[in-house]
Amino acid sequence: MPPILLTCGEPAGIGPELAPLALDAGVPFAWLGDPAHLPPGTRWTGVTDPAQPVPPGHLAVLPHSFPSPRTPGKPDPANAPAVVEVIARAVALTRQDKAAAICTLPINKQALVKGAAFPFPGHTEYLAHLAGGADVAMMLASTTIDPPCRTVPATIHIALEDVPHRLTPELLERTIRITAAALARDFGLSHPRIALAGLNPHAGENGVMGDQEGDWIAPLADRLREQGFALTGPLPADTMFHAAARRNYDAAICAYHDQALIPIKTLDFAGGVNVTLGLPFIRTSPDHGTAFDIAGKGLADPTSTIAALRMAHDMAQKSMAQKNMTQKRR
Repeated sequence: MPPILLTCGEPAGIGPELAPLALDAGVPFAWLGDPAHLPPGTRWTGVTDPAQPVPPGHLAVLPHSFPSPRTPGKPDPANAPAVVEVIARAVALTRQDKAAAICTLPINKQALVKGAAFPFPGHTEYLAHLAGGADVAMMLASTTIDPPCRTVPATIHIALEDVPHRLTPELLERTIRITAAALARDFGLSHPRIALAGLNPHAGENGVMGDQEGDWIAPLADRLREQGFALTGPLPADTMFHAAARRNYDAAICAYHDQALIPIKTLDFAGGVNVTLGLPFIRTSPDHGTAFDIAGKGLADPTSTIAALRMAHDMAQKSMAQKNMTQKRR
């Protein structure tokens, strides 16, 4: 299997510091970025192909030139176009089967807008664009707890007051279908079990605290169950995430951002991984930002990056096995 590609992200953040630390992941990967941005003393070897071998303990680097040096904590807009180019290059290499998956280090939206007129809300939307406008969903997945916690917010970066209007039957059904397909393809779950969180407290409590559950969420779940989906809910969100409850499902689809992210960040703060579902390739990311406040101070914690690399590797293996099984059946 080809290695993983680790994109550099925003050079002024902790990304360049995380790259050499991520060698502890124990999975093959190549870093795509400007080697001049790596911390002093980093042992690295330039490669022209992600699979090219390097000496033990060396970081494999696919060089990508940036116009400006790295100043920790101070993003330079001049570097923004190259940050975007690295992401596009990683996608192209992965779609050419030269890499098994992409793991992206954090970018800074403000720097990209200022320096590259970046028109996308973030990584996820840009990756969907590069994939030809793929329908995608964001999953947050734990890596250090059992049973695992996997959550998928149906609505993401919008005001809470807008959620009841943006959470539609069409959006929720699309999110369910994307999640079920990804759990089968990339997580090796042949009959994935999905739990639906209610929008309202107590899942509406029969209309006392809200009507959406009774009016359309429950009927939608009934219809999809008739089509073969293993769905439970809508369930009260406040009782869905303790260990005993998590044993009953493989992923929970939540109504809004905090309903999905609070469980992950409470149960597995350092080990949480961001996964983009619905792309024609595998993409993971550490569940944290650029951390400008600690960049360059030797304080970067690689735990989430290591978890993201390992998850990308595991997903790629399962996806390959699924693909091989499908081809044998034909």
